[in-house]
Amino acid sequence: MENGGVRVHGESRQPVLLLPGGAESCEGFFPGLVEGLVADPGCRVIVHDRPGTGTSTDDSALADAASHLSALIESLDCGPVVVVGQSLGGAVAVLLARAHPEQVAGLVLLDPTPIDDPRTCAGLERAMGVLGKVSTVPLVRKVFPRVVHTAVVRAARRQELRPDCEAAFVRTADADFPVLARAVRGITALAKEVQGAELPRLPAVVVTADRKPDSAMRRSHERFAAAFGGRVECWPGATHSVHLDHPDETLATVRELVSQVGREA
Repeated sequence: MENGGVRVHGESRQPVLLLPGGAESCEGFFPGLVEGLVADPGCRVIVHDRPGTGTSTDDSALADAASHLSALIESLDCGPVVVVGQSLGGAVAVLLARAHPEQVAGLVLLDPTPIDDPRTCAGLERAMGVLGKVSTVPLVRKVFPRVVHTAVVRAARRQELRPDCEAAFVRTADADFPVLARAVRGITALAKEVQGAELPRLPAVVVTADRKPDSAMRRSHERFAAAFGGRVECWPGATHSVHLDHPDETLATVRELVSQVGREA
């Protein structure tokens, strides 16, 4: 079913809302996940580009993401939903759960942006702001996309990704950096609000990339898991794009959390 840019796959059972990273479109971002969840355990999967991301023609600030998604869930009459979010999508999932816990049945956060760490978020916001401006310089605008595309293709080949996952990874090379800069604008202020705030107890899994245990990202992910009352998963060799280098494990983890939500309902 498609209505106003919202695509709902499947017709019954637990609704699952997908939130891609960055400002990427949700369509094709999670290879195999939609089909896998519809087939087993028969979920309704919501594919949607919130304002300021993907194919959406509406502009909106990151601070408005939770209220927009809350209105979407209400309009579809499908809550509470299991939310699957990667990177910035994971941060948005945290914001949604904090602001509207009654609409969230559970969370799968895939290497989420550390929305509870103002220092890291400030660095991210500054870096994306600079990159967004530099990428509009005429000479840079001409050369930069080719450089990025070449680097991304090489990285995909090194990881030996599944064909559909490699295609999804390569598409990230087409990122519009000014749009991405706008997508993270305001994240530092939001992180200051989330830092130390009480989060609802929900079935939750935080999948963290295979990085050093004392890294800021890993510490943030452990805080999220503890706050929600969930657990941290770390798969050998997992990168920030964990949904692409470990697609089978990602699908299995979402299925497991959906089953947990069903048992606890």
